[in-house]
Amino acid sequence: MEESGPLLSNDAVVFGLLAATLAFVFATSASKHPFWQKFYRYVPTVLLCYFIPAVFNSLGIISGESSQLYFVSSRYLLPASLVLFTISIDLKGILKLGPKALTMFLAGSLGIMLGGPLALLTVGSMFPDIYSGSGPDELWRGLSTIAGSWIGGGANQTAMLEVFGASPVLFGQMIAVDVLVANLWMAFLLYWAAKPEKLDKLLKSDNSAIYELRDRITKFREGIMRIPSLGDTMKILGVGFGITGISHLCADFLGPWFGENYPELDQYSLNSTFFWIVVIATTLGLILSFTRARNLEGAGASRMGSVLLYVLVATIGAQMDLGAVLDNPVFFLVGIFWMIFHILIMGFVAWMIKAPFFYVAVGSQANVGGAASAPIVAGAFDASLAPVGVLLAVLGYAVGTYGAYLSGLMMQAVSSW
Repeated sequence: MEESGPLLSNDAVVFGLLAATLAFVFATSASKHPFWQKFYRYVPTVLLCYFIPAVFNSLGIISGESSQLYFVSSRYLLPASLVLFTISIDLKGILKLGPKALTMFLAGSLGIMLGGPLALLTVGSMFPDIYSGSGPDELWRGLSTIAGSWIGGGANQTAMLEVFGASPVLFGQMIAVDVLVANLWMAFLLYWAAKPEKLDKLLKSDNSAIYELRDRITKFREGIMRIPSLGDTMKILGVGFGITGISHLCADFLGPWFGENYPELDQYSLNSTFFWIVVIATTLGLILSFTRARNLEGAGASRMGSVLLYVLVATIGAQMDLGAVLDNPVFFLVGIFWMIFHILIMGFVAWMIKAPFFYVAVGSQANVGGAASAPIVAGAFDASLAPVGVLLAVLGYAVGTYGAYLSGLMMQAVSSW
């Protein structure tokens, strides 16, 4: 007996359903109604953007496997979103945040990069069966997507999904690990953000520079923000998709060239056209951040990047099978150990340089939570400090692809021992 197809098979209809779902999630998350405010206090917005399409897929309403929406989103919307996130980087502004802020952010990135292999090694010594997967179901492939999420964000996570090729089932499990562990850590940070004095005393830090930072960042943001015109929006889309086109043009040459001339580099994904699309888009976006294109952030470049990203997130969710998410609870143990190693590395660096807890919290959340939650943690210290979280989180988009890629290679090496 043949298996029946999905209720909705037309991609135009499926896309309309996903777009309406995203609109519903963001409309209710911004609602002042007490029910929704209480609901989103415990349920992350991004989780619903994955979860609701996953419900549609699991119930047979749609079929992510037979749809072309994910392919289009990952090849066209993802690189464009990476460009729009990275052109808004103000490297001079980030340097003015002070060496301690940047050091703690980089310590957080290093903690994620090294924490993954260390966690996999630790849990693998207790449960050797976690290494038993094969092909797309090898655990390290799925964990690389968490590295992408925790160093950069959703775009970097999806990049690692494509580069290392984790199966949809494994990726669904990784999403559950990502969201649960990251939000437990964020809850801890928000709790201590209300009373940082105790931790500042423990770290022997001086937080007077934070208030100078607050005034400087507020002035910078006010200087570039404006109401976007039609011309601004067209420029933003032109830059994002123009560079996406250039990335495809170069990748179509580089991927096959490496595959033909250096097949031994296959293990580093250098023969993957998608790998080159992501790297070239990120790199060109960084180069543009040194030009006047960076001012497009004032007209909403990163906001447009977020729109493209959340469409991608919904198409990823549409491939998830919710019934398989909790098949391997030991994966959550890997995530918990991973976060512990991240915290230990950040705590040690903070103690060494006497960094205020503000830098620890925002530096960590700029990695783990990205632009969606780093401003929340920064704002919990002082509302005017929220832009600091944005600046550091945007830096995470730039380094996330590179850091997660290296972490994935280290986890691959650990799995093959």
